[in-house]
Amino acid sequence: MPQFNRQHTRQRLHLRLRKKVSGTPERPRLSVCFSGRHIQSQVIDDLSGKTLVAASTLEVGVRGPSARANVATAEIIGKLLAERLLAKNINQVVFDRGGFKYHGKVKALADAARAAGLQF
Repeated sequence: MPQFNRQHTRQRLHLRLRKKVSGTPERPRLSVCFSGRHIQSQVIDDLSGKTLVAASTLEVGVRGPSARANVATAEIIGKLLAERLLAKNINQVVFDRGGFKYHGKVKALADAARAAGLQF
């Protein structure tokens, strides 16, 4: 019997979630991913298979000693992503939490995007 670790369990949950959540050109999918150090988020049109907008702690404008994978940085990434989407006249998205619990960083990113004008 194989042993399951947290990452494997999260990946299984994400695959189950992706059966139900899909992005369209009118309402693309906002996907989030967290590593130990960084936060990546992108908005994807699944029908064409293209990333429309992305934001990450690896970007030059966000990167720095204070850019860690924490709640404060997740709020910055959520706000930045929402601003970029609204500039492209996209105001509705489907939220894909990526198998993570809707708590902490995930909730902070979603709330910051909502506060900046996105609708989920």
